[in-house]
Amino acid sequence: MFTPDYRNILSVLRNERPARLPVYEHIINNESMEAITGETFGELALSDNPADLREYFRHYCKFWKDMEYDTVSYEICIGRFIGYEALRGGIGQIQTPADFEAFPWEEVPKRYWAKSAARFDALRAALPAGMKAIGGVGHGVFEQAENLTGLEYLPYMAADYPELHDALYEKIGWLMDTIWREFLVRYKDCFVAGRFGDDMGYKCSLLTHPDVVRRNVIPQYRRVIKTIHDAGLPFLYHSCGCIFEVMEDIIATGINAKHSNEDAIAPFDVWIEKYGSRIGLFGGFDMDFLCLKKPAEIKEAVIEQGTRFRRTARGYALGSGNSIAPYMPTENYLAMLEGARVIREREA
Repeated sequence: MFTPDYRNILSVLRNERPARLPVYEHIINNESMEAITGETFGELALSDNPADLREYFRHYCKFWKDMEYDTVSYEICIGRFIGYEALRGGIGQIQTPADFEAFPWEEVPKRYWAKSAARFDALRAALPAGMKAIGGVGHGVFEQAENLTGLEYLPYMAADYPELHDALYEKIGWLMDTIWREFLVRYKDCFVAGRFGDDMGYKCSLLTHPDVVRRNVIPQYRRVIKTIHDAGLPFLYHSCGCIFEVMEDIIATGINAKHSNEDAIAPFDVWIEKYGSRIGLFGGFDMDFLCLKKPAEIKEAVIEQGTRFRRTARGYALGSGNSIAPYMPTENYLAMLEGARVIREREA
């Protein structure tokens, strides 16, 4: 019988070797959970009915426990409440100073809590003994600037309206900090760490100039991470892509651990060599590898590589380099978990 213990993840966040190798996922999609359990419950997450939400999180949390996780990953993203669906043809809602002034910034936290409080309450009630959640208020600084303006239009704003460009990032930092502060008052007791994702890179480089990250993004990271730390929680940072140009700046913001990796950018051993002495590391297994290989190959590789990662990193939690997406074969996902289980059994 598996008994979850969130302190294993807490050890990784402290960059210490946990007593038992933990497994971690940023996201596990509802379709995969339903395929594995044979139960249909994903649509309940769309309901605002408290009974439906309680039933959804009963299934959701039970899945994480049954798959032998020590924590449940869950976040509600700010982007849902800033109208990112209005991004059409790559053009966002804010292009000019007038757009910025007209945007309903003060309304966003109200929208967020009107929809989110019942979900976080249901999550708290469903957490099994020994488990805590990891996540919280999703979406990072750069992603929100991208959603509000459009990726290819941010450089135009920086050139045409430099003061607006700076103000946009500062306002996003204010928005994130405002929502995080309320979240931490209400829910820090049932979370082991705060987390947000901010995908700033592609396979070969950043999606923006490193000076933009240092000038506009990093100060807002410091602001929000300090709020999370002041509340007594560590912070897990997720970012996809090649971000080595600014990784030292990101570490300097006070992150406790990093998640997301792609073999096309660098093998996970490189992350351990560069940063494993300073921060905990989550993931390790590339999405292409997990999607395209046979289950037996995956299990064997996870046993071999996972054992090495656990030995060479101070704090390490095993999982995919991104998330369990609907297109990943469920038998491949389960093969990864079986490999982790073998490592645990050998250490017992």
